Amino acid sequence: GEHAAWQQLQAFLGQHLNDYPDARNVPAQPGSSRLSPHLAFGEISPRQIVHAVRAHQAMFPATRDEAVRVFLSELGWREFGYHLLYHFPHTQHAPLNSRWNVLQWPEVNQDHWQAWTRGQTGIPLVDAGMRELWHTGWMHNRVRMNAASLLVKNMLIPWQHGERWFWDTLVDADLASNVQGWQWTTGCGADAAPYFRVFNPALQGDKFDPNGDYIRRWIPELAALPTRWIHRPWEAPALVLQSAGITLDVHYPKPIVDLASSRQRALAFFSQLKTSTRET
Repeated sequence: GEHAAWQQLQAFLGQHLNDYPDARNVPAQPGSSRLSPHLAFGEISPRQIVHAVRAHQAMFPATRDEAVRVFLSELGWREFGYHLLYHFPHTQHAPLNSRWNVLQWPEVNQDHWQAWTRGQTGIPLVDAGMRELWHTGWMHNRVRMNAASLLVKNMLIPWQHGERWFWDTLVDADLASNVQGWQWTTGCGADAAPYFRVFNPALQGDKFDPNGDYIRRWIPELAALPTRWIHRPWEAPALVLQSAGITLDVHYPKPIVDLASSRQRALAFFSQLKTSTRET
């Protein structure tokens, strides 16, 4: 409700705004505003949030200008999604960039799809996010990007499948933001960096979950694994796995795709877009 939305906003401004530029990327920390469900249900408006942030900054001069700028830019990104959806309503189901219509996606691997939805891909950062989503209806934005990239790029499953799954499972499901986010990750939306952006969730985990706290929370079967291997258990020596009480494909799956080779396969698949451009 509205009262809870304002409570959440005030708590964020007082406790987390100054750390937002960095903390917003760390899934194990409460560094984001968590206002997205309230925005999605209309319990608070973007204009109200902007005015509240400006009032907070005026009252507390120590508030970092950079923190305010980054936070408000995220609100602007949300509003840009509405701009795109209004002027290009076809983006609800189809790419903004019509060149992507030439792609003939391979048949969906149903085993891979089921593994992704259930958090059983063998890629810890993605699996942790998908489990967080299933249990809470929410997923950290940094992890959303990694989960989406794995599905579309490494698994070559069209973004529309993931968009529909997020629409069905996210408590903050918002048509404009959801579509824009999936098209951004895919590279077919309003973005200057197209198909060759492929997230490496193991490296992303090292960078944004360096102690493995997020993984241990949502994938308890990996909790005893040393931090060095927490984001890539398939590379851990046999003795390390044994000491942690882990047998891959018994307690936790092996990766359903190889991150390196599937990246190269994706780049080769999406390179059709360059040929299409020349022909056009």
